[in-house]
Amino acid sequence: MRFVDNPESAVLAAAKDMLRRGLVEGTAGNISARRSDGNLVITPSSVDYAEMVLDDLVLVDTGGAVVRAKEGRSPSTEMKLHLACYRAYDDIGSVIHSHPVWATMFAIAHEPIPACVDEFAIYCGGDVRCTEYAASGTPDVGANAVKALEGRAAALIANHGLVAVGPRPDKVLHVTALVERTAQIVWGARALGGPVPIPEEVNRNFASVYSYLRANPG
Repeated sequence: MRFVDNPESAVLAAAKDMLRRGLVEGTAGNISARRSDGNLVITPSSVDYAEMVLDDLVLVDTGGAVVRAKEGRSPSTEMKLHLACYRAYDDIGSVIHSHPVWATMFAIAHEPIPACVDEFAIYCGGDVRCTEYAASGTPDVGANAVKALEGRAAALIANHGLVAVGPRPDKVLHVTALVERTAQIVWGARALGGPVPIPEEVNRNFASVYSYLRANPG
């Protein structure tokens, strides 16, 4: 089971950075990290990232029961998505759900983001797939995300946004930003006639590097 050192500080720092990068608006999106005791630190529902402090973060167990929360604070409404990812993948220590504009356009179109930028597969494992649709906050969102995340660091959530996983919040935020940037690049490339695929063998080799790095994070 992978866990994060100083998970509260790591989650809060990533939340602030996610807002600064424009990957969310207002109180949308959510971040979590797994502690060494197996419990999860997760951002609270309906709290502005700009004003969020450590005391606002919520601690839940693997079943979603609140272990610790400041009065008036509750875990993110997308907690079930996070729990599903941790249950399915023991090798991840953090989950980030975001609403970046360009990636969400692909999610609304139910189109994958192709691994057509050199080395993209090293960080994401290959094309970023789109899930089947499920209503926000339902268990099906998590179940569908787990399928789309197989062998990947990120997946599009149909008609909603993006989910990314990895060893710790800063690494997952990097994947989130990379997927968003690639979505914008692919959109622009389509105006020039469409992206030219990277040779399959090259992407397979990059994906092998991703698998190694996922098993042995630095």
